Amino acid sequence: MEKIGILGLGKMGSAIAQRMQAEGHVVTSWTRSGRTVAGVPFATLPEVVGASDTLLLSLYDDAAVASVLDAVLGLDLHGKQIIETSTVVPDVLKDRIEQISAKGATAVDAPISGGPDMVGAGTCGVLMGGTDTAAARARETLSSLTQRIFHVGPLGAGLVMKTINNGMLQVYFSGLDELLPLAKDAGIPFETVITILLNGPAGIPMLKDRLAKILGTDDQVGFTIEAAHKDNTVFQRVVKAAARETPILQRAGQRQTTAIKAGLGQDDPAALVRFSYDRE
Repeated sequence: MEKIGILGLGKMGSAIAQRMQAEGHVVTSWTRSGRTVAGVPFATLPEVVGASDTLLLSLYDDAAVASVLDAVLGLDLHGKQIIETSTVVPDVLKDRIEQISAKGATAVDAPISGGPDMVGAGTCGVLMGGTDTAAARARETLSSLTQRIFHVGPLGAGLVMKTINNGMLQVYFSGLDELLPLAKDAGIPFETVITILLNGPAGIPMLKDRLAKILGTDDQVGFTIEAAHKDNTVFQRVVKAAARETPILQRAGQRQTTAIKAGLGQDDPAALVRFSYDRE
């Protein structure tokens, strides 16, 4: 049993807090907005840091992570570990690792692949970057979330791997966006196209997992198009920082923007598939 402090209680942070608590850990939480999760104790940031062996961050963007890390660095961190699961550019954590180490703490970047539903089910993936020592300790903690934990390289490599992994999903959506209008033009029903794709070599697990959402028989939203678009901007920045280009992710981001302007921002990304089929 470990004492874990969850910093950030959005959809992902809430799911992580509930999963860790269900696995028997002592969980306390804090979030900038003051939002709470039923059944999960809430405290001030200094109280959470003081009561925790592990600080697990799940925050929205670079500015949020930077702000919280800077606040945490003003507190006693000796012997603690920081697990940063947010989808933000690697430099936010890398720029502070020397300060974290000087405070006697370890840190890894460990972005999560999969939405809150997969976190709750214990089937999400964790893509971790950090030293071998820090990663080994973090793995013990994160094993309560999932067994799909991959230590992929040094600090920052976790987010690069998420850029590749989740970026490929956005690439698939972008391909559908270009090709599905052909089906409508030819009079091929939407359900027919999806069924053939799903059951052939062009189908991928993501399509199967979201089939009910794509067909409109499940309107639950675990992740939104707005959130996917936020991730897209992070992925593009990671690629740019490596002095490389990704035109297809740029097109995916533009299409997400169009869908958001059409009022689909709070819909599940599965809605993009039908949106592509129906587009002029």
